Amino acid sequence: MPMTSAEPSRIRATTRDRFRVVPWRAPLLAAGLALTMAALGAPDARAQQGAYRPPVQQAQAQASPSGPLRGKVERGVAEPLPIAIPVFLGADPKLAKDLADVLSADLERSGLFRPLDRAAFLEPIQNFDIPPNFSNWSSIGAQYLVVGRVSPSQAGLGIDVRLWDVLSGRPLDGKRFGIQPQFWRSLSHMAADAVFTKLTGETGYFDTRVVFVDETGPKERRVKRLAIMDQDGANIRLLSQGGDLVLNPRFSPTSQEITYMSYGRSDQGRVMLMNLDTGQREVVGDFQGMTLAPRFSPDGQRVIMSVAQGEDYSIVEMDLRSRQTRKLTQSQQKIDTAPCYSPDGRQIVFESDREGTQQIYVMNADGSNQRRISFAEGRYATPVWSPRGDLIAFTKQSGGGFQIGVMAPDGSGERILTDGFHNEGPTWAPNGRYLMFFRESRGASGGSKLFTIDLTGYNERPIATPAFGSDPAWSPLIH
Repeated sequence: MPMTSAEPSRIRATTRDRFRVVPWRAPLLAAGLALTMAALGAPDARAQQGAYRPPVQQAQAQASPSGPLRGKVERGVAEPLPIAIPVFLGADPKLAKDLADVLSADLERSGLFRPLDRAAFLEPIQNFDIPPNFSNWSSIGAQYLVVGRVSPSQAGLGIDVRLWDVLSGRPLDGKRFGIQPQFWRSLSHMAADAVFTKLTGETGYFDTRVVFVDETGPKERRVKRLAIMDQDGANIRLLSQGGDLVLNPRFSPTSQEITYMSYGRSDQGRVMLMNLDTGQREVVGDFQGMTLAPRFSPDGQRVIMSVAQGEDYSIVEMDLRSRQTRKLTQSQQKIDTAPCYSPDGRQIVFESDREGTQQIYVMNADGSNQRRISFAEGRYATPVWSPRGDLIAFTKQSGGGFQIGVMAPDGSGERILTDGFHNEGPTWAPNGRYLMFFRESRGASGGSKLFTIDLTGYNERPIATPAFGSDPAWSPLIH
């Protein structure tokens, strides 16, 4: 029978219930402390810090073939760049249209581009190798044009994609991608990454996947399964069948592997590894105490986690080759949890209640130089270091609400990106520009849904999933 969120008893509490537990110790943590923060009802820090808003300026969009795009900015919000993406050429009209549609949706969802309505196009693309009539595209307001051609490739299916600067009439980029036909959507994601990178100067993030916890059933007896999908919500498949309760899935930064927590009929959690290509699973370790929040090191050779000894929860690192462990923090009836490495592996951010409330701390990778970096009112949890290394994302509870925010590694520059009834669990896209998180809705029939947001805090988008979903983790680029 499937394991529900009501089994075992120490893992049954909902997240909201956990915030009412005093003191918050092992029973609370067993329910997934790595995702939670304790309720305090402090004044909203946004009134003090101020939600981030881009600087107000006026700038006319200009073609920039050799560098990042420059667009129109009004009232502090960058206006998306108008881009035309006609249906691709190819022997299979439906496939050609589907490929163009996925690329268009990727770029639109980024918030930086505005694909133009194809009904406004004055001419179809009839020959990939002949430059288009740019006046027909500039007259409908297009600044950039993407044309594509579908054809067989050595891998099975391929597309040629060319990016034109409509204003200057020059080609900016041209690439060919190939893949096995069943993975056709990846062709569009790879092409979207190429366009995004060329026009923004930043790495793309579309050819990625997200592992998350799929949740079905009544709110008090949710069945939680591991699931994986493309970053846009397509191609969802289950990785577990609900026999065990699963929490905290996290991607390896160097391979298509994940680590996660698995809770069987007993309260004892096991840290698991799963190869997504083969489906093979293995137990990283059966620790005597409760284990929480495993996460890979940047080189994929170690896993860091929180391990309990009695009432103490300490940060422990395990070498995956030797299976040797070392304790990095020494808590005394305190809880250190939710560790995450910096992208260079030299530092670790984590949360702790060692000073009485849940706060964020940073230490060197060997456990030395532990220091607190969060000082605004409220409680902080789930710190995650940006792949760029410049920011740490977090969940914050303040003023009765739950916020997703970012701060610099020294704690400065805190800003809130989104708030609501219950937001939790940020995870970074591999380019460090976007975050995914989950938001729980109110009521007996409510549940968690996934959302993305960019660093401006303006571009928040829901990710459609068939059931409820929580605890997302973004993969590195696949190709």
